[in-house]
Amino acid sequence: MTNWVYEVVYALFFIFPAYAANALPVVFGGGLPIDLRRKWFDGKPIFGSHKTVRGFAAGVVAGTLVGLAQIWVLYSVAPSDFVLPFQFSVLLGFVVSLGALLGDLAHSFVKRRISIAEGAPHPVADQLDFVAGAVLLSFLVSPPPVLTIAIIFVITLPTHLLTNTIAYVVGVKKTPW
Repeated sequence: MTNWVYEVVYALFFIFPAYAANALPVVFGGGLPIDLRRKWFDGKPIFGSHKTVRGFAAGVVAGTLVGLAQIWVLYSVAPSDFVLPFQFSVLLGFVVSLGALLGDLAHSFVKRRISIAEGAPHPVADQLDFVAGAVLLSFLVSPPPVLTIAIIFVITLPTHLLTNTIAYVVGVKKTPW
């Protein structure tokens, strides 16, 4: 493989637990909202009804399981010349997953403050909030190289838009964003 292909593969390997964590709440969410339907000081919901305990837990578990599967791939299936430029572990998979969901929650909090309705689009920020949270929290365990971070941000925007459109077309999501 050429060097740039490896760099894209490294970036995808790093962020894949966050992708899973971000996607699974759409499928397994619902139930009790994380904010318990409480309002912030401004009288608006803290996060909104779309951010649920079940969705958050499903996302963290799914992302962590993806990280566990990646460990298996790394040590059982990957070619011997596949050496990551960061230290991957189940802990990193967990932290990246948790960071993705915390980034999404932080963005929901901001959207409520600036009066963007639940489910309404907030272009670019909607696609990158979870990645920003995942990358930031990863610095506690094993930060990726700057090139890996840059590739993650570049590939996530179109990937997120495409997967959300597909989820909308097949009926998993109510909106294509």
